[in-house]
Amino acid sequence: MNYLRENIMSENKVNKNTESRKKGKKKILPKILIALAAVVLLLIVGYIVYTAHMHYDIEPHESYNMADLGENVAYSDVFYTNDISPEGLWKAYEALGATPSGNVAIKLSTGEAGNPNHLDPQLIKELVQSVDGTIVECNTAYSGSQRMETEMHLQVAKDHGFTEIADVDILDRDGYMVIPVDGGKNLKENWVGKNLENYDYVITLTHFKGHPMAGFGGAMKNISIGFGSSQGKVRIHSGGKLKKPTITLAALTTNQDIFTESMAEAAKSVYDYMGHGERIIFINVMNNMSVDCDCVSTPAAVDMADIGIFASLDPVALDQACIDQVFAAQDGGSLQERILSKNGLHILKHAQEIGLGNRAYKLISLD
Repeated sequence: MNYLRENIMSENKVNKNTESRKKGKKKILPKILIALAAVVLLLIVGYIVYTAHMHYDIEPHESYNMADLGENVAYSDVFYTNDISPEGLWKAYEALGATPSGNVAIKLSTGEAGNPNHLDPQLIKELVQSVDGTIVECNTAYSGSQRMETEMHLQVAKDHGFTEIADVDILDRDGYMVIPVDGGKNLKENWVGKNLENYDYVITLTHFKGHPMAGFGGAMKNISIGFGSSQGKVRIHSGGKLKKPTITLAALTTNQDIFTESMAEAAKSVYDYMGHGERIIFINVMNNMSVDCDCVSTPAAVDMADIGIFASLDPVALDQACIDQVFAAQDGGSLQERILSKNGLHILKHAQEIGLGNRAYKLISLD
């Protein structure tokens, strides 16, 4: 009898425990569903906010050649020659009436290891040596680059033949210095390679091409991202919000227009630092043009015919003239698409708005 009673009591206890567990599960399930719904809602809201933050409108291409404008507007002279040779480069340089003195910096891109599209050292050798120039660069800020550290960067410069024609100075080997940004919307200061303070004059030699993030790389990119220390590059890519490499996080969190505006603002700070343009000139070489930058180790194939060498005292007019050449070229489709997809033309608009230069230009042939 006692045994039977104990079994009944045991079964009742088991049943109660089972019912209790079922009730517990019923109470927990709604909480889990509510938590999941909250997470999903947060993800949806986050996606909407992120998408709105990252959105940018594509600005269509318009020619700013005075021959097409036919208006009485402020413009700058841009000289050009179809002769891509040391003689042609010298002709473009002479047209600017430059009189470099003191320590002369030759700002160019040494090109990422494995990239064959960078400027040919033999093309620029005569000009560089005639002014006793020092080739200057800054370290990169993206993972996988062989130019993130000074010694490796110098090795790449040597491999690409630049150390054979001149001394090469990695400007941020000893850190950076801060120069002000006048009239910037995103940047109030620019962190450039510290050794820039050692130079009295800058000759900007730019290989004009496409770029996977900026749309295109011209004179303004060369003196903005190009003069930025590794930390300064991240600041430009993030609109002044971040300062530590790599640039991947900056690219993922910064609106494209803010990035290109920051490039324009950084370019203006360097232009102003060099005597408000009195001690800096700009030459773009339009050859070996790929949709990718010289900073890409395995760039897309070159699919445009060489165009020529363009020079100006105004980096905005110079880049605009080169852009117009790309959009006039019958074989410029892929580069045009790259530029437009990244709204690369926005840098030209903002640069003019902050007083760096004119988009309108008069094209003057040297041939």
